[in-house]
Amino acid sequence: MSHDSSSRTCLAIILAAGEGTRMRSDKPKVMHEIAGRPMLGHVLSAVQAAGATRIAVVVGPDRADVAEATRAFAPDCVIFEQRERLGTAHAVLAARDALEAPADDVIIAFADTPLIDAQTFARLRAPLGDGAAMAVLGFDAFDPTGYGRLIVENGNLRAIREEKDASIEEKPISLCNAGLMAFRGDTVLGLLDAIGNDNAKGEYYLTDAVALATARKQTIAIVRAPERIVQGVNDRAQLAAAEAVMQERLRLQAMAGGATLIDPASVHLSADTVIGRDVVIEPNVFFGPGVSVGDNAVIHAFSHIEGTQIGAGAQIGPFARLRPGTRLAEKVKVGNFVEIKKAQVGPGAKVNHLSYIGDAQIGARANIGAGTITCNYDGFDKHLTRIGEGAFIGSNSALVAPVTIGEGAYVGSGSVVTQDVPDDALAIARGRQFSRAGWASAFRARKTGKPEG
Repeated sequence: MSHDSSSRTCLAIILAAGEGTRMRSDKPKVMHEIAGRPMLGHVLSAVQAAGATRIAVVVGPDRADVAEATRAFAPDCVIFEQRERLGTAHAVLAARDALEAPADDVIIAFADTPLIDAQTFARLRAPLGDGAAMAVLGFDAFDPTGYGRLIVENGNLRAIREEKDASIEEKPISLCNAGLMAFRGDTVLGLLDAIGNDNAKGEYYLTDAVALATARKQTIAIVRAPERIVQGVNDRAQLAAAEAVMQERLRLQAMAGGATLIDPASVHLSADTVIGRDVVIEPNVFFGPGVSVGDNAVIHAFSHIEGTQIGAGAQIGPFARLRPGTRLAEKVKVGNFVEIKKAQVGPGAKVNHLSYIGDAQIGARANIGAGTITCNYDGFDKHLTRIGEGAFIGSNSALVAPVTIGEGAYVGSGSVVTQDVPDDALAIARGRQFSRAGWASAFRARKTGKPEG
């Protein structure tokens, strides 16, 4: 047999029925986000990358929100409901219909362990291809208190001993259970069905499968993983700790891919952030979900970006806000205190200072002057502003949508444009300036009662 699992079918069962009362939240625990993605989404993405060909997710009663989130990451998954919480083995058996369909490997994972990566899931599967009946993910704990101990005799795993049941001799054992397991498909139901509930809580524990497999003289493999990636999330402090680990991982990936992060610790990335080669990211930049950055772009400090495509060679910020639906072509410049939302900006266009561009199409090489806004909302609907190639919008202009500024057109500074401007035309929409000699002196005299001069 071979470690290569590429030809082996794999069923992944994700347990997502935990209540998470320690989160103190109305939101299901597994829906809390790390790097802009629900914890459940991280686990689903990892098992698919590890070769899962089918996915079953076990949710709590009446949790349509969790089921909907699941399908966003695994559209073909099957949802099962655990009406009663009678232990981890009971939760797995809620997906019996999925288990009864043939699979070479079965992975059991938890939706609140978001740091387990695809490589670890693949390593957990590997011993099954060499004939092991099951594999257990373990870790060497800095402090094993509270964890189940892996009891190894003569190099073989014999049992998993919970903290309350561990003897004085067993408590110092630092090799602990991470909770995740993998089973050979032809053994899993036989082991799960044999698990009893003869314990203080009257629950069915997945960990009891180890002792059953040992009694049947089946081979059990231990796969080790670093403690920092197996941690579960049960409260807000653990959520923050997992976020820190994930951010470190994403930053290292970005730099390994050819990006420069001047102060990595101050850059926040999302799980799906795509950063090209020779990109420079200055300190204190936040990337929300749905961002891609083309090669050679520069993201200046204190910029907040989400749902945006940034073209090659673009320059963003500092202090820029790019909102969902923004599409910037190559060599676009977006400067300080500029906000752009749901807008397409053509190659080489500039929006350099203190502007709001929403619901707009901006042509190549157009220049948007400081303080320009697109007035896109009438209180009920959003409307589109079109700015042609090479157009020049003077500073402090308001473009009242729907409106089109033609190619090569000029808009005079301070204009409020409410009608379309033809190609190559000049539009000035402001009151005519006039000066009244001596007015200021007379005004001050009236206010103070003292004539000037």
